[in-house]
Amino acid sequence: MRIAFADLGAPKSGAYVVLTGEGGTMSAPAKEADKALGDAITRAATSLGLKGNVREMVDVPTPAKVSYERLLAVSIGDPAKLDARAAQDMGGAIYSKLASGGLKQVSVACAAPGKSALGDDTLAAEIAFGMQLAAYRFSKYRTKGPEAEAPTLAGVRILTPAHANARKQFGKLDRIADGVFMARDLLEEPPNVLYPESFAKRCEELIKLGVEVDVLDTEQMRKLGMGSLLGVAMGSARPGKLVTMRWRGKKRGPGPLALVGKGVTFDTGGISIKPAGGMEDMKYDMGGAAAVVGAMMAIAGRKAKADVVGVVGLVENMPSDRAQRPGDVVTSMSGQTIEVINTDAEGRLVLADALWYTQKTFKPSAIIDLATLTGAIVVALGGVHGGMYANDDALANDLQAAGEATGETLWRMPLGDDYDKQIASNIADMKNVGGREGGSITAAQFLKRFIMDKTPWAHLDIAGVAWTTKAKPTVPKGGVGFGVRLLDRLVADRFEG
Repeated sequence: MRIAFADLGAPKSGAYVVLTGEGGTMSAPAKEADKALGDAITRAATSLGLKGNVREMVDVPTPAKVSYERLLAVSIGDPAKLDARAAQDMGGAIYSKLASGGLKQVSVACAAPGKSALGDDTLAAEIAFGMQLAAYRFSKYRTKGPEAEAPTLAGVRILTPAHANARKQFGKLDRIADGVFMARDLLEEPPNVLYPESFAKRCEELIKLGVEVDVLDTEQMRKLGMGSLLGVAMGSARPGKLVTMRWRGKKRGPGPLALVGKGVTFDTGGISIKPAGGMEDMKYDMGGAAAVVGAMMAIAGRKAKADVVGVVGLVENMPSDRAQRPGDVVTSMSGQTIEVINTDAEGRLVLADALWYTQKTFKPSAIIDLATLTGAIVVALGGVHGGMYANDDALANDLQAAGEATGETLWRMPLGDDYDKQIASNIADMKNVGGREGGSITAAQFLKRFIMDKTPWAHLDIAGVAWTTKAKPTVPKGGVGFGVRLLDRLVADRFEG
């Protein structure tokens, strides 16, 4: 879908969207349209009993004398309270309303009905961003389907007097959308298409943006002592990979921000095999790695002035005569030994070596890992927030703020010695699971054992938010790409400059 920016003015074709607010207030373009149509917007809003709440919409009948095909009035509520998230959601709602109605072109008059907290240029850019995010579709494997389901909307014109500034702001947002779409594409690909080797090749696409990409194979990881990651990978005919991606947008600093993602491209559970029902969703078990790749694409795409490294551990967890067994003991790159109690608790085994390698190789100033790690976090937080664990309050607070700003919200969870004791092993340094109680917490405690002293660290358990069965204004059903906007915002707020 093409998005363009232009000055205000009623279009000559397609749909026309104007903005209204609380109590029937109207923007200048809405007033002009209302007057030209004999108070049609006012009458339509009154007849439907609309109160001017955010995202309330009314289709206004349009006579043949107007040049456009359809008029949609959309309320932004109180413009003084409108923030970027609400503007994006409004853009997504506008897209969803008009995308499949046979229309080819939509023009949105981005003038607020009163003084806007955002300013018309930012309002226009954020509405465009929301429309862009909502327009995502993964349909490459469809060969037929109901025509009514296919979006017909091909172009959007964002109309604002501040169109030059709005276009400039949208340029960066569009690069963030690229990262979100990369993450969603990775999540949606079927596991016979996306596996460690092909995932690594997708990472190499970032080279054209100036990202340095390096791929470690099985032999290289074996020489480094990555017995924890390789123990998961050995059950599959598809060998594991570890990929590093570095964006050097800042020459000097204490060390890069490191983003580490769990990339289990398909998770059967291994020998501790999962139930058949719903196992197809386990193609999403690389949601952390997808977020890291998408964030690196966004950060490099908008040429962030920051030093950031992304690391993803890529494996397929399969049962076979070569697969590790419950009761096996593996030695991690750190030298710590792990008793594998449950082969379906494999993500933490992958992250253990990825985290250690990242710290040894890049000496990061801070490290954040993302993983669809536990069902326990879904029980605790549902599909509303990602779970956050951290050893550094400043990093946790900055992540919390970035989540609130982007709508990818986090809830901080506890850590502590009492939880750590649950992963004590009788025969090794630790075991890979504790009891049923506090399962997400004990998983975080496991990862904490692979964080070097004084390294600020946060672990994000995104199992409940990596995919959705219910569409949201800017997120269609399926893979969400959760974490891309969050991490990009964190970089912009804390690590650029």
